[in-house]
Amino acid sequence: MRKARAAVILAGLAVAVAACGNAPTTTQPTASESAPATAGEKTLQGVKLEVAAKWTGAEQKNFEQVLKAFSDKTGAEVTYASTGEDTGAYLGPRIQGGSPPDVAILPQPGLVQQYADQDALKPLTDAVTKEIDTNYTPYWKELGSADGKVYGVLIKAAHKSLIWYRSTAFEEAGVQPATNWDELIKTAQTIADSGTPPFSLCGASGWTLTDLFENVYLSTAGPENYDKLSKHEIPWTDPTVTAALEKIQEIVGKKEFVAEGTAGALQTDFPTCVDKVYGTKKAAMVIEADFVAVSADQAGAKVGEEAKYFPFPKAGDTAPVVLGGDVAVAMKDSPGAMALLQFLSSKEGGEIWAKLPGYLSPNKNVSPDNYPDELTKQLGQTIVSAGDTVRYDMSDLAPSAFGGTDGKGEWKVLQDFLRNPTDVKGAQTALEAEAKKAWK
Repeated sequence: MRKARAAVILAGLAVAVAACGNAPTTTQPTASESAPATAGEKTLQGVKLEVAAKWTGAEQKNFEQVLKAFSDKTGAEVTYASTGEDTGAYLGPRIQGGSPPDVAILPQPGLVQQYADQDALKPLTDAVTKEIDTNYTPYWKELGSADGKVYGVLIKAAHKSLIWYRSTAFEEAGVQPATNWDELIKTAQTIADSGTPPFSLCGASGWTLTDLFENVYLSTAGPENYDKLSKHEIPWTDPTVTAALEKIQEIVGKKEFVAEGTAGALQTDFPTCVDKVYGTKKAAMVIEADFVAVSADQAGAKVGEEAKYFPFPKAGDTAPVVLGGDVAVAMKDSPGAMALLQFLSSKEGGEIWAKLPGYLSPNKNVSPDNYPDELTKQLGQTIVSAGDTVRYDMSDLAPSAFGGTDGKGEWKVLQDFLRNPTDVKGAQTALEAEAKKAWK
């Protein structure tokens, strides 16, 4: 089933885009007993909702502004709970204990199928599904579906094929944004020679290392091999994986290229790695998605001026464009949960969020004019122009045990590779062993 869903998702990419608290104590009617709130009606006055997501810091604050708009409109009282990096580890015990949050934001579409199989999700009501059909293409709808039922909505997209840089660091070193991999390595060396480590790596957040691998692999191995590896139809010991890891080795294998060395990088999470570029100015670049803008803004770097980005440079024949996204699902059958999902999937909800830094909406009816800066507006066009080479985040399509669990699977193996980048073969052997366990 997973392979079939992934095939639908990837086939639709080329045409689809024009990336802890206690359970509420208030007794609520079921979704079938009450209609979702409508504009101007505070039909959820007195209702308490809990929403769980992985966002912290500025990203959390921005999302809470969206939740406040929902509360102001409906009267519902919404509490936010942070799941931490490992969403599954947070939600698992709460599901088993019978006290899940009303709404959860899943960072991996693969988790929709996993939780649907556990009967932990509630199918969306007709009102929410209608909202999705109005505002989303079938591609995005499929990401929130399992076994023919719609369980979630992609409320936040991520463009993961970007390298953000501090403009003054580039000016001081006399360099320009790179257009290919060889230029990137030369630029990095020049910046290092000027006295600034070129890269800040978020090694403590394993998902950032999977993003780096996916961009290099898509570029060097091409879309067809990317599809095969994402479904484990070719092994991680394949020569195409060797080639990608050897490219990454050109960055992580040079001590002067990484701020505070690889040991320091392994202690640096996201968004601390962004602060090292724009806050403490310990590095010149950070390789991550559009949502870097949130942390850059928090550090006082104005997007488009001090905080700029360039497309992830070609390391092979393909210019990589990798997308990610977050899926909102209902874990309780309540009108409050369904009303919130309807709001998050609406044009209104999307436009409120789009006005804040570090957000891209998959909602086709959210005008780019809502974005706060010109660079963010341009990202949508970057995705469109990539055509049929666009691919969804590989680790997010994988079983969670391999591609989405802190300290395990691909995350851990790539962290081990960062720790010892000379052992390419060992990393491949470990990746294949983890993949076999996850796909068995």
